[in-house]
Amino acid sequence: MELDDKVCYCFHVSKRKILNYIRVHRPQRASQISECGGAGTGCGWCVPFLKRYFEEAAAGARPTPDDVTPAEYEQRRENYIRAGKGTPPGQPR
Repeated sequence: MELDDKVCYCFHVSKRKILNYIRVHRPQRASQISECGGAGTGCGWCVPFLKRYFEEAAAGARPTPDDVTPAEYEQRRENYIRAGKGTPPGQPR
């Protein structure tokens, strides 16, 4: 995925916005990334990605490239939701 691709589909938060939030605000915990446009508080699909970005930043490392294309990422999220593992905001539970 590229910097302008969405990581959080529920709240339309891009990878660039998340990485900049981490760089500027230096959250103490990965969960504080939710203050960046609500990222990670919807269906939960993006949480592992947010945690990885946080851990890389905390270690002073550059973000590693994501191993999926935007289309693959979107499809995996859709499968995650269909499997009942998360519910996007605005959908009945």
